[in-house]
Amino acid sequence: MDKQNLETITFGGGCFWCVDSVLDLLKGVESTTSGYAGGHTKNPTYEEVCTGETGHAEVVQLTYDPKIISYDQLMDVFFFLHDPTTLNRQGNDIGTQYRSVIFYNDETEKHNAEAAMKKSEASGKYSGKYVTEITKLDKFWPAEQYHQGYYEANPTQPYCSAVVGPKIAKFKKHFGALNMLKAESEN
Repeated sequence: MDKQNLETITFGGGCFWCVDSVLDLLKGVESTTSGYAGGHTKNPTYEEVCTGETGHAEVVQLTYDPKIISYDQLMDVFFFLHDPTTLNRQGNDIGTQYRSVIFYNDETEKHNAEAAMKKSEASGKYSGKYVTEITKLDKFWPAEQYHQGYYEANPTQPYCSAVVGPKIAKFKKHFGALNMLKAESEN
């Protein structure tokens, strides 16, 4: 990968364990970091974010090579990973920290995020209006170290085996057919 031309994107679509573990499988994704964004508390902890009182969402910030995977492809993955029509909820995860949100760095990204959301909404994959926030990134706070690569380190943890594992399998089936996944030996 050409490390000089890498770009970053930050978004949330529910529990960051699910999002992080899937995004890391994509060709062109250099790194993923679970964290928090969009709130008012400085240096938030997982416990604080879980209260729903910090204003932060659980997010993943990824670094990618746009020559290998495009912003539009990442948006397709993002909207595949979660239901953007449910407000502050993904499955059994309920609260503002699980909201659907895309954080942009500049006006070009804002425009691209809005276009990607309109395209996905028009596809009819989900019935209902999208509630995904598109918000300027103020500050990204990395989550505690034990959250980084959580699924890979804890595949038999009950939440991981019941929720994350099946999501990864569904994702691999769909995006593997599109040849967007890294070779198994790279993971």
